[in-house]
Amino acid sequence: MSQGSEGEDFGAVIDFETARGRDYPTIRQFTVFLENRVGALNGLLRRFRGSKVRIMALSISDAAECSLLRIILSHPEQGREILERAGLAIIESDLIAIELPMTDQPMLDVCTALLRAEVNLLQTYTLMVQKRERTVVALMVDNIDQAQITLATNGFGLITENELQDLG
Repeated sequence: MSQGSEGEDFGAVIDFETARGRDYPTIRQFTVFLENRVGALNGLLRRFRGSKVRIMALSISDAAECSLLRIILSHPEQGREILERAGLAIIESDLIAIELPMTDQPMLDVCTALLRAEVNLLQTYTLMVQKRERTVVALMVDNIDQAQITLATNGFGLITENELQDLG
């Protein structure tokens, strides 16, 4: 396990395998820069046809000259290869995926837990899959380690990359 400069044990807080594609407790989002033209999104999505990669979630932000596509894929390693072969500019980020509780205001429950831990929510969107008939959301936060601990402590089910592949 890694030790910090003052001897703190970084692996003691959360027990997980750190290799990607294993039970790493985050999921990957790819931000893809697309030309702002008709058919650009369709052309990108067609690249996944015939592969085992499924699109689990996507979000588009449009600007005058380009669009930012944020995408979560069932098999991120293979998905990255497809995106790189296409010559696209991409940024890879870690997000947390959670099952929403069966309450009247589940996002309020999430936001309240994060607020108490002083964790800022930067992005969120719904995945196009469910787990145990519950909605799954992706969260980008400013302190991923604190958010994972807080959400797990408050009873939210965290979803790993392996689980995401199984849902896809």
